[in-house]
Amino acid sequence: MTVRDLIAGKLTTAFAPERLEVLDESHRHVGHAGHRPGGETHFRVHIVSDSFRGKSRLERHRMVNAALSGELAGGVHALAIQANAPGEPGA
Repeated sequence: MTVRDLIAGKLTTAFAPERLEVLDESHRHVGHAGHRPGGETHFRVHIVSDSFRGKSRLERHRMVNAALSGELAGGVHALAIQANAPGEPGA
């Protein structure tokens, strides 16, 4: 199982999203801090879930980071997060 699949699975379990995109952008960071041969170090997540309704941007990021704490403590070096509630701009 890839790290991308693991991230998608954990976010699906934690937030039952209406929309979820997990992109491995490691290829864009070759030569930067945290990059490893083989990639799976830099990810971008766009998630839309009712779990984020009424939460600030910081609270949403903390929720996602908590769900992925094992990956962030392990091999994931960077995680860009866009977390929205349904109906919000950008959702």
